[in-house]
Amino acid sequence: MNPARLQRGLGHAFSDPALLQQALTHRSFGQPNNERLEFLGDSILNCVVSMALFERFGELREGELSRLRASLVRQEALHRIAAELDLGVHLRLGEGEMKSGGFRRPSILADALEAVFAAVFLDAGFPAAKAVVDRLYQPLLADLDPHAPTKDPKTALQEWLQGRKLNLPQYQMVKVLGEAHAQEFEVACVIDALGLRTVGRGASRRAAEQQSAEVALAQLRKK
Repeated sequence: MNPARLQRGLGHAFSDPALLQQALTHRSFGQPNNERLEFLGDSILNCVVSMALFERFGELREGELSRLRASLVRQEALHRIAAELDLGVHLRLGEGEMKSGGFRRPSILADALEAVFAAVFLDAGFPAAKAVVDRLYQPLLADLDPHAPTKDPKTALQEWLQGRKLNLPQYQMVKVLGEAHAQEFEVACVIDALGLRTVGRGASRRAAEQQSAEVALAQLRKK
């Protein structure tokens, strides 16, 4: 892990490096981990993105602003930013998650990025956290078309396949992890015609399906 390189990417130098370390610690590694920071970071992200959209698109109504915000704070957008930061190489994961490629998993990367936003907030206050979010989201905001329809990964994958006259994917439950009050679902997206199988995880079956579709779509777009 090279915290200096990551901090340069964030545009924030931590006064308390322990906060950054906790933000990068997955629950599989041990305590203290980033779950509580993720909760706080999610709220900070929603607030900052809401402010940016409110200031940028003065003509849009509440529902349109909400739709745009949802497209920017969802896992796909967070994963994209985390990948650009190369956040995965900085994560502290348990042995099982490391071996299974957790440092590349969109849900883990997205959650860690939200935790980093919270860590910046706790380290230096809201203006510092806002500056980091604004910096990282600038390319996404610059490319944002407020009138373009936004699609979730499952819909986008379905349209990609239909455009090539291929059968729709099948979503198969792989397993359910964790205790009843904090379950995590693992679902596979299977595209038989292309011999492709990807796996996603999420706090609900729907979230896991969306992640597996997102991974499948990313792989197909690279070919």
